[in-house]
This record gives sequence, structure tokens and C-alpha cells, in this order.
Amino acid sequence: MNTFIKKLKYTPILAALLISGCTKNFEKINTDPDALTDVPPQNMLVNVMRNAGDQFGGDIDGYGTFAGYIVKIQYPDNLGGLIPSNNTYGNRWAACYYNITQMMDLLKKTEDKAEGYKNTRIIAKIWNNYMWSYLLDGWGDIPYSEAFQGRPEDGSILKPKYDKQEDIFPAVLKDLKTIADELAAGIGTDEIGDYDIIYGEANSGSADIKEQMLRWQKFCNSLRLRMAMRISSVAPALAKSTIEEIAGNTKKYPVIETNAESCQMFFPGTLPYMEPWYESGIYGKRINNWGMFDIFIDHLIATKDPRIASIAGKNNAGKYVGFVNGSLTNPSPSTSISWIGDHYINNPAGAVPFYRACETYYILAEAALSGYNVGISAKTAYETAVTLSMQDNNVAAEDITTYLADAGKFDDTKSRIYWDMWVALFKENFEAWSLYRRTGIPTTNYPSKIQKFETVHTDQPWRLPYPNNEYLYNAENVKAAASGTVDYNWGKRLWWAKDNGKE
Repeated sequence: MNTFIKKLKYTPILAALLISGCTKNFEKINTDPDALTDVPPQNMLVNVMRNAGDQFGGDIDGYGTFAGYIVKIQYPDNLGGLIPSNNTYGNRWAACYYNITQMMDLLKKTEDKAEGYKNTRIIAKIWNNYMWSYLLDGWGDIPYSEAFQGRPEDGSILKPKYDKQEDIFPAVLKDLKTIADELAAGIGTDEIGDYDIIYGEANSGSADIKEQMLRWQKFCNSLRLRMAMRISSVAPALAKSTIEEIAGNTKKYPVIETNAESCQMFFPGTLPYMEPWYESGIYGKRINNWGMFDIFIDHLIATKDPRIASIAGKNNAGKYVGFVNGSLTNPSPSTSISWIGDHYINNPAGAVPFYRACETYYILAEAALSGYNVGISAKTAYETAVTLSMQDNNVAAEDITTYLADAGKFDDTKSRIYWDMWVALFKENFEAWSLYRRTGIPTTNYPSKIQKFETVHTDQPWRLPYPNNEYLYNAENVKAAASGTVDYNWGKRLWWAKDNGKE
């Protein structure tokens, strides 16, 4: 990654003015001769992937807490960050739209030579839709149909309307299907190499462009599975037809099936490109800022889940002990509770996961139980999912067998699928939070016990606060979209979310 990410230097305008005074050569003098005037498409691609890894991979105690995994220790959480701002969640909103803007620019500048950049363009399109899915799952109603139309040549729409989630989901799924069909018809000839920091040779171990694009094809169809299952309770016909189309023709629509194919971004492991959790926790010496959520540790212990050894560390007494979310007092000593396990936080060259192979089979297991024709039984799909997750956590084969015969045994219920999927999604915290909002599992989840809001909420946040810039520059539209929300994050659930009876 170091090869492609460079800092640009800028010539101060004031200095040029002082030296030259009033001049007809103003533009020439204030043009940095070292700056790129036309960024190559592949460089734009690596930039948005790196941006996504940094913005979405560094979260520990935001979505990690919402999902029921991790609690704040040194700085107890009063939910004070859940207000309109341009930091934290506002940054991630901006990052999504920035990435989409960059990829749209890439597509525009390669439009007249589309065939020569076919593979690059396909990846850009897939990544755009992944960004849209992130925005949908975080905020719900968002600017979509009128977004990116601010320039005069694009329509001069400076205050885009907010489209409904129920209208955007089908549009994104339709676009992903178009991409999937394009991939099924054949890939291009352009080499992307290690500009692709997800499936390039450095991460996949293969320099074969066919293998590289096959993995992107699998991510494209797997993302379709995820989005379809997300809306299965509110748009059952679309969800069923999408999932059955993919599962019924895996030759045309292959999906991620092995851990080696998982969509994740590895880091070089040296400054300034360390895996975000390692950089914050180990290199930044803040590992004791976070403890394991009591409900998570309690569940892992109760089910004798062998993944606990990877997920959490033992305390100073050699035991796994969770901690309260929003405690007014810190554990004494701090080592008396479990911290994040080394497998997930102690590797500078670790990975940010965007989609794991086990997800495919949890989705297929749920689909089978729902009566979808997916070519695999719910039991087989579930056991495959568990096995993949266990292997990803370095669990021995005999321990996997024991778990599947005991507390992890499939019992023909969606509840069993959801509970195990919750464990498997650790570190993929945003997706785990979405699972909780969709299914209500873990049922034991609860928000911080200390809250800054006058309303005492009994549930984790239902959505994310719209950024402050929207209230400053697109006030009428954002206020309409936020109508019905309480304390910015509750009051109005996302379209696909389950009413679990909590407030």
C-alpha cells in the first residue's frame, strides 16, 4: 500500500502573491509542478479502498458497543457522541460520499475507453454499491437520486432530496445484478495488480487477473445475498427472488465460500499503515481503554464456545470476565476483566473484514428455514458457517465437532443461526449491529447505563445521527428525513429493523 499512498505538497498562494505581486501569470505561478493534474484510475481505486479501511475498520467502541461486544473503560460512554457533528459518524457519512464521488469520477474519465479499463470500472461499481449499502444501514433515508448533481453541467442541485430506503434498496440490488451479469459475460484485459489492496496478489497470493476478478465477482453476489436478507421481512418477494437466483445458479453467480475468499483488507504492518485496532490499542498503548461486554463473555462461557480464546483475553486471575456497559466506576485493577483478544488486536499486519465467508452460509441457512430454494439444507449451511468461523478463529477440528454436538447444535430455529452469527461477526462490528437491529439478537443487549439524553433509552441506537453539515447546508431536507427520530438515533427505526419492544 505504501507504494501508492503519497502525500501531496501545496505551494502557499500567499507566498506566490508576495513574491510576484499582481501578475497575469497567477494560475501558472500557483500551480504545484509536483502535483498530479490527472490521477490514474488505479490510484483512485486504491485511495477509496484505503479510505474505507481507515474509516470503517478503526471502529472499536462505537459499533462494537452497539453490537454488544465491547465496552469503554477509561472513558465511560454516556452516548455523548451521538449528536449531529462532522466527526466520528459524520466522518463516515462523508467518507462514503467521498468514495462514491471518486469512483464516479473514475467511471467518467474512463468512459471513452471503457473496454480498456473494464476490470477497474467493475470494481469501482461494486465498491460504490458497498458504500450505498453502508449508508443505508447506518442512516436509512439518504440523498441518492439527486446526489452528486451540484455542478452546473450536472443540474445545479445543491440541496439534494432524501430518498426513502425502500426505494434505494431495490435500485442498489438492481445495479449489483447488472454488474453480476456483466461479470458473468466475461472480464476485461486490464491488469490491476496490487492497486487492488483487497484481492491483489499481496493479499490473495495470486497474480492471475482471472482469479482476482473471480473474487470480486463473488463479493458482488455475496453483497447481493446480504442486502436481500436484510430486507427479507419487509420486501419478502424481492429478497426471495434475489437469493434463489444466486443460489440456483452459482456458476453464473458465484459467492464467497472459503475464508481465503473473504473480502478483507490487510495492512502492511508498519507506520503509517498498521491495522487500525493494533495501531490504537497496542502501538498507541490504549488497549486497557476497552473491555469485553459482559453479555458477550457470558454467552461465550454459557455455550462453551471455543472462539472465546481468540476473541478475548483472560483476566489477572486466568478467567474470562466481562464488564458493564456504562459503569460509573472502573474495574480495579483494570486487568481484572477481559480485554480484546490478541487474535484480533495484536497484529500490525492484520485485516479489516468487510464480508466473511461464514456469512454466506448463515444467510443460506436462514433462507432455507424460510422456505427458499437454495440447494442446501439449513442444517448443512449452518454447520458449514460455524466451521468456517471456527477455522477463522484457529479453533481445532475436535473442538468444532464438540461445539456442534453440544450448545452449538443446530435445532431448526433461526434463533440458533442468529446467536452463532453474532459471535462470528466479531470485528465486523457494523454488520453485527445491523444483525441485532434486524433480528433482536442478542436479546440481552443494552445501551450504556449512563446517558446524556433526558429520555432514558433501553436499547442500543437504532440509527446514526445525520452529520451537522447536512443541518447547515441542506436543512429542509435533512429535517424532513429526521422527522420522527428521538435524540437523533431512536424513535424511528430503519425500514427493515425489528421492533424488539425496547426504546
